[in-house]
Amino acid sequence: ARSGSSGWVRQRCQQRDRSGQNRAMALPEINITNVSQAIQLALTPVFLLTGIGGLLNVMTGRLARIIDRGRYLAETPPPTLAGSARLEREFHDLEKRRRLASGAITACTFAALTTCLVIVLLFLEVMGSLRIMWLVGLTFMLSTLALVISLALFLREVYLATHTVRIAQHSGQTRF
Repeated sequence: ARSGSSGWVRQRCQQRDRSGQNRAMALPEINITNVSQAIQLALTPVFLLTGIGGLLNVMTGRLARIIDRGRYLAETPPPTLAGSARLEREFHDLEKRRRLASGAITACTFAALTTCLVIVLLFLEVMGSLRIMWLVGLTFMLSTLALVISLALFLREVYLATHTVRIAQHSGQTRF
């Protein structure tokens, strides 16, 4: 049985050298100032995660609308042969938009994951006394690049949506 937790920790932190003598291992000293600085540094990526979460919400909503429209069109038979050609064109446009929205969601999710990794790396650098700031910077740049790709795909999907929708007015009513 252990007599005290500090004695047990001291015993576990000792290692034997080649001559069989016990010698204490050097444990990294954790300074509360360093931990508070790590928390402050981690706040910026946390706010970025909040924004990415909002973007993911919008993007998944758009993807759901694309899928719902495709299901509606698949369940509604075209009234004429000309309607059938128009329906095929709309299916093609919806598929393009679906791929773009899916790619945007994938890139945005990757940006969120790499942002989380930035937070972990920041704490590892401070708590483990590691010199990995270059890795933190590289990971943050990767996250930002993924976010730029995500927004570019999203912008393209919105462009296609606004340029493929045909709105016709008949007797005062707007039809989509």
